[in-house]
Amino acid sequence: MAEKILIIDDDSETLRLIGLMLQRQGYQTVTASNGDEGVALAKHELPDLVILDIMMPDVDGFMVAKHLRAEPGISEIPILMFTAKSQVDDKVAGFEAGADDYLTKPVHPVELVAHVKALLSRRVTYQSEKPQQKKQGYTIGVIGAKGGLGTSTTALNLGIALSEKGNLDVVCAEILPGRGIWGLELGLAVTNGLDNILQSKPGDITNELIEQNLLKTLFGIRLLLSTSLFSSTPILENIKKLNLLIDGLNRLSKITILDFGVPSEEFLTEVIEKCDQIILVTESHPISIERTRSILEKLSDFGFGKHKLIHVIAFNRVRADIQLTQTQIQEKIGVLPLLAIPSAPELAYRAAIHFQPIIKAQTDSLMSQQFYRMAEQILVNIKQ
Repeated sequence: MAEKILIIDDDSETLRLIGLMLQRQGYQTVTASNGDEGVALAKHELPDLVILDIMMPDVDGFMVAKHLRAEPGISEIPILMFTAKSQVDDKVAGFEAGADDYLTKPVHPVELVAHVKALLSRRVTYQSEKPQQKKQGYTIGVIGAKGGLGTSTTALNLGIALSEKGNLDVVCAEILPGRGIWGLELGLAVTNGLDNILQSKPGDITNELIEQNLLKTLFGIRLLLSTSLFSSTPILENIKKLNLLIDGLNRLSKITILDFGVPSEEFLTEVIEKCDQIILVTESHPISIERTRSILEKLSDFGFGKHKLIHVIAFNRVRADIQLTQTQIQEKIGVLPLLAIPSAPELAYRAAIHFQPIIKAQTDSLMSQQFYRMAEQILVNIKQ
C-alpha cells in the first residue's frame, strides 16, 4: 500500500505542485490549507509523513508541530518543515518544535523527494507500532431515488427497529444542513446539532463535542438533528468536517444510520466510502425506477453490490393494479427489492399528531412489521 503524506500549506499552488510531485513517485497525498485542519487530518488519516509550512495564518507551523507531538497516536509521525524561512534561528525553532528535517524553498524536486525517502526509511519503529483507528461501528447510508419517497421515515424507523431487535446502541443522523425533518416530526425543540458540529474547527470535532450534540430519545436511539430551514452551513465546503463527524459517530455507536436524503453526486462521492451498507428507497413508478437504476450503476463504482451491501426497498403509494411488481422492478434495475413498504396515510397522520415515529404509533401495523423485517435481515448481515 502506498505511503501516505500529509501536506500542510496555506498556498494552494504549493499544495498542488508538491502533491503532484509526490504522487508521481507513487505516494498517496492528503492536503490541508491551515494548521487546525492539518492537525485534524493527521488524527484522522494517520499519515506516514507530514510536510509542513511555517508561515500560515492563525496557527503557524511551529504550533502545528507542537500540537502533533503532543497528540497520542500521532506524536511519532516524521515532520519535514518545508518553508521560505531560511534563518538559523528559524531552523532551530523548527527543530525545537518537533521537526525531524528542515528544507527551505525553493528546492529542486529531486532534493525534496530524497529528504522524503530518507525520513520514511527511518521510521521503521514507528511504522511497526503505529496505532490503527479501528472501525468500531457499522454505518448504513439511506438514500432516496427522489424526494418525497420516505427516505427520512425509513432511516428513523429502521434505526428504532435495529435498536430493539439487536439490543444495540444506534445513532440516526441527519446529514444535510437545512433539510432536517425529525425534529419537527417528534416535536423536539433543539435541532441544530449538525450545524453546531460543522461550524466548529476540524480540530474541535471530538467524541465529546459529538456526544454533546446527540439527543437521547424515549424510544431507544440517539439522534443528530439538522435544522429544517435556511441553514447557513455550506455542506460541500465542510466535507472534511463531515467525514470527521461520521468517524466519530462510528466510534460512539454500534450502528450509525445516515439520512442522506437525495444527495448531489458531488456530495455523495465524498462520503459514500464511509458506509458499510446502502439502503436505496424507491417506488413502483417508471421514472423513479429508472433513476434507481442510474444510482445503482453509480454506487457500483464504490463497491456497493460487489463487496459492499446495497438493498433496494420500494414504497407502494398507488393502487395495486398500476404498481410494478417486485419481479418487474428486478427486471428493470437488476436487483430484487428487499421488501415493499405499504402506504399507510392514516397511521402516518396519527403518528404525526402525537409526535411519534410510525413504528411506535402502531407496532403491529404492516408498515412497522416491514421495518422490523428489514432490521432482522441487516442484523444477520452484520453478524456475518
